[in-house]
Amino acid sequence: MKASGQIWLDGALVPWDEARVHVAAHVVHYGSSVFEGIRAYQTLSGPAVFCLGQHVRRLLDSCRIFRMMPSYSSDDLTRAILKTVSVNGHGDCYIRPVVFRGVESLSVDHRRCPLHVAVITFEWGRYLGEEAIEHGVDVMISSWRRIAPDTLPGMGKIGGNYVNSAFIVMEAADNGYAEGIALDVQGYLSEGSGENLFLVRDGVVYTPPLAASILGGITRGVVMTLCREAGIEVREMAIPREMLTVSDEAFFTGTAAEITPIRSVDRQPVGSGRRGPLTERLQERFFGITSGRLPDTQGWLTQVRDAV
Repeated sequence: MKASGQIWLDGALVPWDEARVHVAAHVVHYGSSVFEGIRAYQTLSGPAVFCLGQHVRRLLDSCRIFRMMPSYSSDDLTRAILKTVSVNGHGDCYIRPVVFRGVESLSVDHRRCPLHVAVITFEWGRYLGEEAIEHGVDVMISSWRRIAPDTLPGMGKIGGNYVNSAFIVMEAADNGYAEGIALDVQGYLSEGSGENLFLVRDGVVYTPPLAASILGGITRGVVMTLCREAGIEVREMAIPREMLTVSDEAFFTGTAAEITPIRSVDRQPVGSGRRGPLTERLQERFFGITSGRLPDTQGWLTQVRDAV
């Protein structure tokens, strides 16, 4: 992580090294935070934040789920994000807004503790590696299942939930894979540690539903829209793990992962063992829009210069 100049913290910009959290903060002990991952892209018209409105809405949805609504409105958070990107002079960057509980009580019930809000921005490359976008990644089916719906709220992007993700990705790394794919409690495909999953067979795109304990990914929604605009059928359904073996293509989506092909699962090639034509077609549309080379017909880009 390359440090940026300023972090927005509780309404003010502070130097990177001065944005600190006390060791007695509730978030340190219990993971009482919600957050978002957002990207800004350097376009032909300057830096633009991708799907900003959708991300801010999901951040506040997560706050509602975890009963930690901040005093800042959606507009306040939007302005804070754009201001932080602007003041740090970013083109391409990753944006991490986070709402967390501070110091007051170490009761497991976090509601007595004050809320803090921060916006962190920094330059970050390809999450799964620079070559992954073209050549794909090797993944495994994890021995760790995704959280059951009556244990933790999968729709919330809550800090504590990511302990499950950490076990998935650590297991994958220890076994020589770039990522792991978790099953849900019923044994159907769910998602990666931090990415949604798509499969392609006979020209139809398949993806697990929200009921499979997945996070409702913003990039997932973008890809589904791109498919439908191109006349490609998308089916949200429970998917058995063996469908990966017989798929023509598979890929991850996510703010960090963007659209990353999966070339093998458990050392078995997916399709031809390389990026498939439909995946490449979606990438061309996605990166064409985020770069400003193709028209943004859905209004996904918020120009930093104009907004600030």
